[in-house]
Amino acid sequence: MRWKTQAKTLDLSRQAMVMGILNVTPDSFSDGGNHDAPEAALKRARQMIAEGVDIIDVGGESTRPGAADVGVSEEMLRTLPVIEALRAEWDGLISIDTMKAATACAALKAGADIVNDVSGLRDPEMVRACAESGCGVVVMHMQGDPRTMQSKPHYGDVVGEVRRFFEERLQDLTASGISGESLCFDPGIGFGKSLEHNLALLRGLRDLQVSDRPLLIGLSRKSFIGKLLESDAMEDRDWPTVALTAWTRESGAMIHRVHEVKSNREALRMVEAIDALPPRS
Repeated sequence: MRWKTQAKTLDLSRQAMVMGILNVTPDSFSDGGNHDAPEAALKRARQMIAEGVDIIDVGGESTRPGAADVGVSEEMLRTLPVIEALRAEWDGLISIDTMKAATACAALKAGADIVNDVSGLRDPEMVRACAESGCGVVVMHMQGDPRTMQSKPHYGDVVGEVRRFFEERLQDLTASGISGESLCFDPGIGFGKSLEHNLALLRGLRDLQVSDRPLLIGLSRKSFIGKLLESDAMEDRDWPTVALTAWTRESGAMIHRVHEVKSNREALRMVEAIDALPPRS
């Protein structure tokens, strides 16, 4: 299993990767305002690097339900200085979390390697930008849009429908010039899904992989965890996230988008150490 980014081609056949979340926004659901200044964002990025992060995902627009739209110029103002500063001192992988083609293009020029688009590359300009740059691409499934996605989401068969979406996007995006090796798919936990939909996707994760393309899973601190725990406290979601990271790694997810790098990375290494053992005779 290989994933081609703008900088390098990654071998994901044995070891999963950790994508650290770096929200440079005032209103993200779990850490809004904590890292919205470039200095604070860079400090947080350095901490993630020290903890062994593989990819840092920089986002300048909250996609929580009901969040306000952010203009392109504001999104660039938030993200580009962080990407430029990070690239100047780190040779690891940087991802730009955006739905806007102009922001993606500017971020790639500033040093990003990957475009993480929660809208699944609905914008033809985003498709063109990704095809021309040869960057890595994360294609996420979302029913609706971030403002309305949690308004009565409905599926007949959520696992089957998300898989069909991946199959269709793989066909359409490769036909539009994006290398199949550049594509990674994300089922979009919490994006237009109820609690039951999220759990069904986690249980059926192995059925979502298409054409040996890697799966990215982003469930860190999501609201469904709070619902299951009957707790609104954000700090109560971190260790359940670690448990789900181990579960989803065993179920085939190879990129894990998380807030807390160290604990989730260690969980992945434990699962992989067990999986590496030879079968009993």
